Amino acid sequence: MATLELSTRVPEAADDGVWLACIECGATLAPFDDVVYTCPECDGLLEVRYDRYPAFEEFSGRGVWRYAAALPFESGVSLPEGDTPLHEVPRLREDVGVRTLRVKHEGMNPTGSFKDRGMTVGVRVARELGVERLACASTGNTSAALAAYGARAGMETLVLLPAGKVAAGKIAQASLHGARILEVDGNFDDCLDVVQALAERGEVYLLNSLNPFRLEGQKTIFFELLEEFHADEGRYPDRVVLPAGNAGNTAALYKALRELVHAGSLTDDDVPKITAVQAEGSAPLVEAIEEGREAVERWDDVETRATAIRIGYPVNAPKALPGIRATGGTAVAVSDEAITDAQRDLAREGVGVEPASAASVAGLRTLRESGVVDADEDVVCLTTGHLLKDPDAAAAAGTEPEPVPNDVDAVLDHLG
Repeated sequence: MATLELSTRVPEAADDGVWLACIECGATLAPFDDVVYTCPECDGLLEVRYDRYPAFEEFSGRGVWRYAAALPFESGVSLPEGDTPLHEVPRLREDVGVRTLRVKHEGMNPTGSFKDRGMTVGVRVARELGVERLACASTGNTSAALAAYGARAGMETLVLLPAGKVAAGKIAQASLHGARILEVDGNFDDCLDVVQALAERGEVYLLNSLNPFRLEGQKTIFFELLEEFHADEGRYPDRVVLPAGNAGNTAALYKALRELVHAGSLTDDDVPKITAVQAEGSAPLVEAIEEGREAVERWDDVETRATAIRIGYPVNAPKALPGIRATGGTAVAVSDEAITDAQRDLAREGVGVEPASAASVAGLRTLRESGVVDADEDVVCLTTGHLLKDPDAAAAAGTEPEPVPNDVDAVLDHLG
């Protein structure tokens, strides 16, 4: 089982107080000497570690780089990103039946998803390493973010997408930003297998969430969420509910919480329950939680209209599963119909999200109805992408146009 305890004991491999640590065997590596994604000793996942972990009062500024004291660099390749809204949704809160419900809308980032937070750090690291070509496998959002940040950095970008499985809005973003797009005859996991093989041959620098520096940017979602919630409510939330595909955000949330506890900004009692939500047709993480397994088993056949979480083998599960369990959280699978209903519920509050984002609200509703979530809980749901990421799904979930004659009186008669 993964060892995720933080330590400030500085190994010889550290560079200016930063190093990489294997969560399986404990090996330590220099962060910027060589291109590395997993442990060369045991192939375990790597985490970025630091000689100190800052408290909330040490942060200043806005956006992702407000949290530079908790990141490998003082600044990155920026558009800028972060500083996203924490919406109040009073009608939805009352309908679900919890004390407090807030929605952290990451769709308000520059390319319309949370992936921008990871890319501002990841592309900065690529510059430090001196690589020439960036690459990712993607269900859409990663490709859009990587293409934009690669363009900003003036670097060549390659994205591999599962043919016919990515929303048009996301392909359009990657295309316009100048990425070279390869459509693979397979699913996301097949694309990731190919791009990992390219990375192992030194052909590309991989910026999927297997890259530990991606998650450093993504952990800032949760620094920001906790600060905003506490400023508004005077306390921290009891639970954070989030969609899970590759489980990068789930892993990043747990890392953010561990760092804040280590710094003294949170007590153990302050730590919210991590609650992951997947679609029923793509739920290996939920299966592992329900069956009490230490690892996920790969689902070769996955299907859901929530394309951003249509992933059968979440690579960050070794980091995410311990986080869910250690915080007293859970994982739940929801139907596509429940996801669409939640997408409509959010839209009625003026919060427009793509289907995968709405999975968090659908999961909360399911857990509330089953009694897992109590009525007196303070909850934050994470929504990860903007509704225009998947305009076809938004149109299908919305109201139909009503044809009327070109006449004012006829329009009034139609309105009744």
